[in-house]
Amino acid sequence: MPNDPTDIEAVALLDEPVRRALYEWVVGAGRPVSRDDAASAAGVSRALAAFHLDRLARGGLLVTEYRRLSGRSGPGAGRPAKLYERGPREVSVSLPSRHYEIPARLFAVAIEQLVGQAAPDALRAAAYESGRATGSAARQREGPRPSRRRLRGALHQALVERGYEPFEADSGEICLRNCPFHGLVDDHRELICGMNLAMADGLLAGLGDDRTHALLDPKPGQCCVTIAPGSPPPR
Repeated sequence: MPNDPTDIEAVALLDEPVRRALYEWVVGAGRPVSRDDAASAAGVSRALAAFHLDRLARGGLLVTEYRRLSGRSGPGAGRPAKLYERGPREVSVSLPSRHYEIPARLFAVAIEQLVGQAAPDALRAAAYESGRATGSAARQREGPRPSRRRLRGALHQALVERGYEPFEADSGEICLRNCPFHGLVDDHRELICGMNLAMADGLLAGLGDDRTHALLDPKPGQCCVTIAPGSPPPR
């Protein structure tokens, strides 16, 4: 099947540097944001930010809502502000056309038929080793005795590179806005979540980070894994 023309158009929208910067900031914010906030973050005028944000919304990369930011209602509360956040649409383009999700679904079905719904030991071990290799490489880039702050930064960057979109919650936990394998989660949740958890365990082991641990902590709109301070509980 060829690429969807609307996907190509959506990707083309991000070729403009200011528009791409605005999109990345909105995604990173993880909440609906106003034109004023986006303009300030990107260092552009409100009018220019509004133009690009609306283009992204028309292309399906952002969704909009209207809300009074003051929290007040009734006369004198002011007009609702137009807010933007990333939409649920997934965009994928490859040239020539590739469809790796098809064998991924077949592999998941075959594994579940052989061993049941839970992630088998072989899959967890492979995911752990993949994460450990990533963490070890990140640790080596930081030098022989990296500080705690640098280890935290290396962990954050490794998660970014894997597509997890990490952010630090007020509690100090690292939450993940995105599951890179989201397309498989609905039909194969235990398999994919078990794989994600093992990969996070391996990443922390490769980094030599024994002051945090990964745990399953599903939240709406986020990856099922959270990275929390402290030693891991027995599993």
